[in-house]
Amino acid sequence: MCGIYITNIPYEKEEVLDKLNLIKFRGPDNLGYLKEGNISLGHLRLAIVDLDVRSNQPFFYDKYIIVFNGEIYNFQDIRDELKTLGYSFETTGDTEVLVKGYVAWGKDLLPKINGMFAFAIYDIENEKVFCARDRLGVKPFYYYWKDGFFEICSQLKPLMNSESVVSDEAISIYLDCGYVPSPYSILKNVFKLSPGKFIEVDLVAQSMSISEYWNLEPVTARDISYEDAKEELHKLLIDAVRIRMDSDVPLGTFLSGGIDSALVTAIASKISAEKINTFTIGFNDPKFDESKIAEEFSKILDTNHKTTFCNANDALKLLPKFQEVYDEPFADSSALPSLLLNSVTKKGVTVALSGDGGDESFLGYNYFESIRKATVFFRIPYFIRSLLGLLIINKKSKFKEWLLIRNIDDFIVRVFVSVNSLNLVKNDSWINRYYSIFKKLSSNEMQRAADLNIKLWLENDSNVKVDRASMAYAVEVRSPFLDYRIIEFARKLPVSFRYKKALRKKILRDILEEYIPSSVFNQPKRGFSIPLDDWIKNDLKDDILNCLNDSFLNNVPNLDVEKFKKQLYSHMEGKEINGTNIWKLYMLAKWSEYNNISLCSKTN
Repeated sequence: MCGIYITNIPYEKEEVLDKLNLIKFRGPDNLGYLKEGNISLGHLRLAIVDLDVRSNQPFFYDKYIIVFNGEIYNFQDIRDELKTLGYSFETTGDTEVLVKGYVAWGKDLLPKINGMFAFAIYDIENEKVFCARDRLGVKPFYYYWKDGFFEICSQLKPLMNSESVVSDEAISIYLDCGYVPSPYSILKNVFKLSPGKFIEVDLVAQSMSISEYWNLEPVTARDISYEDAKEELHKLLIDAVRIRMDSDVPLGTFLSGGIDSALVTAIASKISAEKINTFTIGFNDPKFDESKIAEEFSKILDTNHKTTFCNANDALKLLPKFQEVYDEPFADSSALPSLLLNSVTKKGVTVALSGDGGDESFLGYNYFESIRKATVFFRIPYFIRSLLGLLIINKKSKFKEWLLIRNIDDFIVRVFVSVNSLNLVKNDSWINRYYSIFKKLSSNEMQRAADLNIKLWLENDSNVKVDRASMAYAVEVRSPFLDYRIIEFARKLPVSFRYKKALRKKILRDILEEYIPSSVFNQPKRGFSIPLDDWIKNDLKDDILNCLNDSFLNNVPNLDVEKFKKQLYSHMEGKEINGTNIWKLYMLAKWSEYNNISLCSKTN
């Protein structure tokens, strides 16, 4: 886990080092810099595999230089294949395998890789740069390109400067969903490389092209028995966990009260020759606390368990760290307990396995039940529903909103874009561009929703949250459920194997029962969240009201200011619950203040 940087902009060495120091938390073990011709390369290393300095980066091989962030879990298999082609190796890590694999196969290396990664390789002789990002966007990748000049980095902050301008379009999207999805960034002229894609830069021709090597494919349910599917999935999960346990530093797992982390921990415990270290965040409010369930899991699995409780003061103390590491506006409040969890985890281990990704592929979220019910509701012809909607006078009626949604696909889109959005630009074109592709991949509504979740929320919210929270404390988080083989396998399963009679993640539950009695894990899921609504009107009230003043609100592009002010004061008075929108604006204000960037621009 590291930070990468490469550019052909003629910066001095000290300027590049200053940029790298902005994200030095990503790699405290080594800061590397190299200037080759017009290309400057930088790297921040968190050493996990092959701790020797010989694996420091930028890494030279022949006439190629690589900077690489991530882990290639199957690098030993690729190394063995390269050996049959005559390659020899001087290190025991994956960086050397990656650059030699590119020399051997070019872009055809990418489908061979199982891992999380963002990397750039400079071909000195041909004056070309090749970059790629992993299939699911676990590792971040930002880039700037203009008039033949490029700049690439693991995070946005080093690409900011006094000329940076906020994108009105990105602000509008943020108001809809609370994050900025790829390929957008919060800044004009800076973009994210979308997952499963690669960039080729020709420095002589001053050209750049972006191509795709992986994406979700059209899918129909396999003709397979439930027992065979369960056995096959179990084997896949065991292998996904096994290859993520290769580490030269201490390793543990995040253990909540949920199915996914319990299953990962159970498999890891069975594989490991030693007791696994497990880490849990608890809350004093029982509505949010899963620590007791996690402790039960720990006793059954015989792990070395540590629970850390998070209260309002703990979370609020983390806000400065939040602003340092989340360098785009980001409104997922569970990032705060994630930061706390990683700060505690670092004291015990450097690598942690997590259960992230299980809900997306195996239909674990609450809204899947809403979608299941909605499929029946939307069988009523739209003209009948629209007439009924006209009879409802109350414009705020949720039922009226339901009636006026045209079809199930529009409903699925609403799941990911709040119907209570504060965005004055009532234009769903950005999300429709996402969904127009993925709604063609399956005839099943639940699968279409799962696909949109993977490509929108998982890649741009969940993975961002985990990457920044872990990197803030130099912890490497590995998620077996994000193994592309499991994603592809799950999509081909009949929906009934994953979701049956409102029982979510059925097949995972049945596998977990081989390790933990169902009476222990079949308990209400509380989710990894904080008592946000209460904190807003109590502990955070004064700071929120100070930040969200008229001067700030009137400068937010496309914000329905009057609507928001009504929501804000109704929440503070206890009349309504509007915590989600308040947190969005609060995080936007904090981001603008921390980065000293105005949201008001006449150049958009």
